[in-house]
Amino acid sequence: MEQKEPMRSTRNKKTNFLTRLKSIKYDYWLIAILILAAFLYAWNIWEAGEANDFYTAAIVSMTKSFKNFWFASFDPAGFITVDKPPVALWFMTISAKIFGVHGWSVVLPSILFGIGSVYLIYSLVHKRFGRVPARLAALFMTLTPIVVADSRTNNMDATLVFFLLLSVYFTQKAVLKNQQRYLWIGFALMGIAFNVKMLQAFMILPALYLYYWLATNISWKKKLLHLSIATVFLAIFTLIWPLSVDMTNSANRPYEGGSETNSALELAFGYNGTQRLLGQTTGTGGAFPGMGSSSSKKSKSMTPPTGKKSSKNAPTPPNGSKKGTAPTNDGGQPGGNNAKGGGAGTGGAGGGAFNIGTAGPLRLFQKELGPQISWLLIIALLGLISSYFYYRGSKMKRWYSLTPQRKELWLWAGWLVPVFGFFSVASFFHPYYTIMLAPAISVLAGVGIFTMIKQWKEKSEWSMLLPVSILGTSALQAWYVFDDYKVLAWVLLALGILISIPLFVLPWVSTRLKSKRSFAIAGVILVMLAPTFWSLTPTIAGSSDGIPSAGPSLLSSAGMGGGVGSGSVDNTLLKYLEKHQGNSEYLFATDDSSTAAPYIVETGKAVMAMGGFNGTDKAITLKQFKKLVKEGKLKYYYAAGKTGSGNSAIVSWIKKHAKKVTLKSSTESAVSSVTTSTKTDSSSAPSAPSGAQAGGTPPSGSGTAPEGMKKPSGSMKNMKKPSKKPSGTGNAPGGTSEGMSGGPGGQTGTLYDLSSIYD
Repeated sequence: MEQKEPMRSTRNKKTNFLTRLKSIKYDYWLIAILILAAFLYAWNIWEAGEANDFYTAAIVSMTKSFKNFWFASFDPAGFITVDKPPVALWFMTISAKIFGVHGWSVVLPSILFGIGSVYLIYSLVHKRFGRVPARLAALFMTLTPIVVADSRTNNMDATLVFFLLLSVYFTQKAVLKNQQRYLWIGFALMGIAFNVKMLQAFMILPALYLYYWLATNISWKKKLLHLSIATVFLAIFTLIWPLSVDMTNSANRPYEGGSETNSALELAFGYNGTQRLLGQTTGTGGAFPGMGSSSSKKSKSMTPPTGKKSSKNAPTPPNGSKKGTAPTNDGGQPGGNNAKGGGAGTGGAGGGAFNIGTAGPLRLFQKELGPQISWLLIIALLGLISSYFYYRGSKMKRWYSLTPQRKELWLWAGWLVPVFGFFSVASFFHPYYTIMLAPAISVLAGVGIFTMIKQWKEKSEWSMLLPVSILGTSALQAWYVFDDYKVLAWVLLALGILISIPLFVLPWVSTRLKSKRSFAIAGVILVMLAPTFWSLTPTIAGSSDGIPSAGPSLLSSAGMGGGVGSGSVDNTLLKYLEKHQGNSEYLFATDDSSTAAPYIVETGKAVMAMGGFNGTDKAITLKQFKKLVKEGKLKYYYAAGKTGSGNSAIVSWIKKHAKKVTLKSSTESAVSSVTTSTKTDSSSAPSAPSGAQAGGTPPSGSGTAPEGMKKPSGSMKNMKKPSKKPSGTGNAPGGTSEGMSGGPGGQTGTLYDLSSIYD
């Protein structure tokens, strides 16, 4: 009998578990939406190539040691970091450690976080507004084009949005359960979000304070106490990483890439903080050319110029720099040199990675940004008005009194307003940063559509908001579509008018509207057609761009390749360097990380990017450089990237004392691409790749690559190369000279033998 009791207990536990499992009510619409999200974010991701190889190089390096992992070192030797904090890269590195370094493995965390964000949207809305608004909000989040594009890359943005939503989730839980510990968790998660992309996370911080203050039914003294304690948790989790960097002796850690003073805190509040708003370049205070003042005549869509040339009116960006370097001589195209991760030719934005439209309250509606994020923005804004008055409550003394639903609306309005304001006035950001708006737009549009249909059916004084929303949104979307599909744009506008007319008229002439709700449903379906197609384009194209975007030009004949944002390796140069590296710590040194990244990804060896991402970081002095050369730790320097103020003295010393190395191809007697650089005529300059990390490198999969060229594969040996067509071409910089733009392969460069200096 004693032996049967444990068996009976185990059987009862199993029965109870199965009973609880069966009692769970699944929302099959939510399951379908999550499956759709998984398809959009993950399908064809094996075409990712090296994804954004600026970050992929860091992931390769971070797998080498815990020191590199903690500090987010760009190179295996721990010389310099990437210009972002490490949290997002930690997840990618863990994935790479488990599955190996592949394009899909470094993107996998972004995919999972993207799907997780869709679920969190559903959960946050469902608790106060019910299942139907929650389903709509989750669907809108899933089908936001820039959400799809961002979730398919190893950039940080999908990770950032997930942690922000997770922070909101626990803050909401603190309100619903009236338990303070959840508030602490929520604000701690906000601190972690800061360490994903720094001050960008704090744009929604006022919304959390406002929401908790309005939504909790406790005295103002307790509210103040709770928020004060939560702020302590926020401060701890915000500062724990940057302080650990700044308190570590600089000799024992990598240089903090992107900073002027080798400080993580200065990086957060300077380059990744105020300078984003003001458009100033690090170290000089100069403004980016074209920021916030681009012409209203832009290119056709917000997609990379994969097969389409960018607008002639696109602003001229700095020479691959977020700092004070001179503009490129490329006709205003921020190509491979200028967009992090190579970006696509024009960096994934209509007219460029830096083409963000004209600053002002309507910037987000303009064609430079709108086709990525603003398809449902009109519905979201009008939906906020509709839902605020729909949820007024029958026993309210004043029209502005707060109900539980209205308190939630203040949360999402508190998210939307500061982020909308930032993008309306900021002078420097990439279009794909607008994913920050996606949660607020999705929730307000989802709840708003639900309440507008309810008000229309009930013939309330707000019933006209539904037809106005459908008509206005149809007109806006037709304008976005027009540049790519003129006939379809007119059809979309005509259908919008045809559906809106009965929506305007029926409340006045019909006694019963419930049986006529098909018109409202048709309107909702209509306004989702165009954004759904835009969202499908990155998935169909298999894109994983350094500068993510969505749109029809991804599907052009020259734009079917994945892996945009990857540089190329000069095979002849690499073989020579590996043969002669000897015991030196670095394979070679170069000016910037865009030139170095593909070689790190290829070999897993240390390549010194002296000036960081864009060649202007003051990461090493001439004295320190000379010491490395004298000790034999550094034998070669390759002049192919961007020389800036950070390393000009070193480059001058190298040119004065080192010997140039002329390599010849192993298959023919002609001199390979590694020769003394000469100025080229812009009319005969080779095409720049749409996704080149090092300027001037040929596109992935191009028909006739220069002699000795190959795609990176070393550390990613099992990675599947893009099997589709190349990622289009932009106009290469004409007038490229040694040490400016031009990478190993497509443009000429110069290899210097440093070991000869102290022989």
